[in-house]
Amino acid sequence: MTDIKQPENLLSQLELLLGKECVLTGDALRERASSYWDSSPMQGIALLKPHNTEQLSAAIKLCHQFGQTVVTHGGLTGCVEGATVNNQDVIISLEKMNSIEEIDAVGSTVIVQAGVTLQYLQEAVSEQGLYFPLDLGARGSCTIGGNVATNAGGINVIRYGMMRDQVLGLEVVLADGTIMSSMNRMLKNNAGYDLKQLFIGTEGTLGIVTRVSLKLQQQTRSRNTCLVAVDDFASVTKLLSRLQGDLGAALNAYEVMWGDYFHAVTEPGWHRAPMGRDYAFYVLLEAAGADAEGDGPRFIAAMESAMEAGLVVDAIIPKSESERRALWDIREDFDAIVKPQPTFLYDVSLPIKYMEDYVAAVKQGLDELWPQSKCYVMGHMGDGNLHLFITPNSAGEDLHGQSDEQVYKPLEKYAGSISAEHGIGTEKKSWLLKNRSIEELDLMKVLKRALDPLNILNRGKIFDV
Repeated sequence: MTDIKQPENLLSQLELLLGKECVLTGDALRERASSYWDSSPMQGIALLKPHNTEQLSAAIKLCHQFGQTVVTHGGLTGCVEGATVNNQDVIISLEKMNSIEEIDAVGSTVIVQAGVTLQYLQEAVSEQGLYFPLDLGARGSCTIGGNVATNAGGINVIRYGMMRDQVLGLEVVLADGTIMSSMNRMLKNNAGYDLKQLFIGTEGTLGIVTRVSLKLQQQTRSRNTCLVAVDDFASVTKLLSRLQGDLGAALNAYEVMWGDYFHAVTEPGWHRAPMGRDYAFYVLLEAAGADAEGDGPRFIAAMESAMEAGLVVDAIIPKSESERRALWDIREDFDAIVKPQPTFLYDVSLPIKYMEDYVAAVKQGLDELWPQSKCYVMGHMGDGNLHLFITPNSAGEDLHGQSDEQVYKPLEKYAGSISAEHGIGTEKKSWLLKNRSIEELDLMKVLKRALDPLNILNRGKIFDV
């Protein structure tokens, strides 16, 4: 093996391979922020910007020969420190691999390169009368490769499932530079192992996703949105069940905000509150269907029925797209909450029936530990996913670790997961055994050693080998 203590030899070969303009080092590298959440200068030996899969394959093959660790970067909006680097890592950015190669309007599929942003894909297929249903607040910066690597979720999971459910096939560069192409376009293919599943949600630890074949939906002809206020959590769950019965599969989003979250993001200077700010819960819900004329009246009838049943105490239906967007901004733009530092963001899942007790337990623990702390809660409740924002408002050491204890320990009682959609990264890996058995973790490590025996891909992410 080539001497791993001579990175300058590796860099010179990478520059010959990719061109100097695609190998960023020194000041050019440090001009980049470490992530969306961390504005400090980016570290690393170099950042590589390959133009295609073949260039990436050749670059990874060189890194493998040198025993060089590699970290893959997408939109850098991840929340679990899954793209962290040190000054000994080579960074792979797929920002130049950002083309939509083919949209098949007949088969309702699309072939995209991994560097394509989610919003760009959504807009491109929309022009063909199609719809890509994965959607999340970071749509303008997150990439399809990152969505695959983290098995992203978002606001439409209740109807369409997570990223795993959208992927038909993919192409991956393995740790030794081998290109594994499994660009299936069919909904049904039972020919042997479904190898794409090895790479979805594994956070770049087994291979680097370069191209993806995705399933699309036909555009719906109607979209109806409503923000409602609810007095208690029992009514929140009853409303969900009632709407699932009244609206069926048309219900694609059911986003719940605890009252303190809504109150905080509608403080003066932030979002305008479209209704009273002191209710116990707020639900932002949306339904989309194929009946442009009938869906609207059906939606209004369902909401009126819920109000008559006493499940809803106030409601607002937007009259324009700008009003609808303003409602979604209340749910998606939480800058008012994260402005005080430090604030820790959590992403957990658990059965819906336990959510109220779980949140109460977390808040009680925080009140006892840090009486001045704040805990704001919201999430994709329809699919069992909650997000918590915790601000200690206290001094001391290891605030993050103490906050983790308050969030994750009560979760065990309710058989919940420490990660619903954000992954594990480095931030949560010490808690992984709370969700996975030793046998499961051992099998994960067997797969890691088999596909990346030198442990160069995203080393230290999810678990240590």
